[in-house]
Amino acid sequence: MSNTVPEPTKLTPEAVIAQLRIVSSQIEEVTPLTQEQRKLIRQRLRPHPKPVVEASINVLGVPDVSQATGQPLDDVRRWQDELLRWEAVADEARAFLKGIEGANLVRRQRITFAATQAYSVGAQLAKDPAKAALVPHVEEVKRLKIAARPKKKAKAPQTPATPPATPATTPAPAHDTSTTPKP
Repeated sequence: MSNTVPEPTKLTPEAVIAQLRIVSSQIEEVTPLTQEQRKLIRQRLRPHPKPVVEASINVLGVPDVSQATGQPLDDVRRWQDELLRWEAVADEARAFLKGIEGANLVRRQRITFAATQAYSVGAQLAKDPAKAALVPHVEEVKRLKIAARPKKKAKAPQTPATPPATPATTPAPAHDTSTTPKP
């Protein structure tokens, strides 16, 4: 008897989306933020590096401080532990997303290669009058390729370069070469 493990069922993109939505609905705190909200929170956190925050949490161990702030040390430590565990989830989710994005790039490359190859073969075959049905397709691809090219920026008309105006020169006074004393 062999101990083969059955291959897990491969999910379709639609099934992955459904599963992600189910998982998201089961997480207590999922807080989508706008880009502006993220920026504001990051600005508020900037002057508080992690080592400073961690050392400040230790101050809560002093009974007077914990009572004055209304934040028991155990609660803050639990929040800290929860943050570390959810950061691990975010890291794993980012890795998952990068994997999906990478696979999509490979898919796009494969599709582009097949399409480019089809156009090249079609363009060659369209030269044969017996394959006239290909001509409109080839012409449409040519039109779309031209339309997709970046437009050249119109050059501003250049004015002829004129030499910089030189100030009017007045002749320098003649050098007095006489030996008579000057008054």
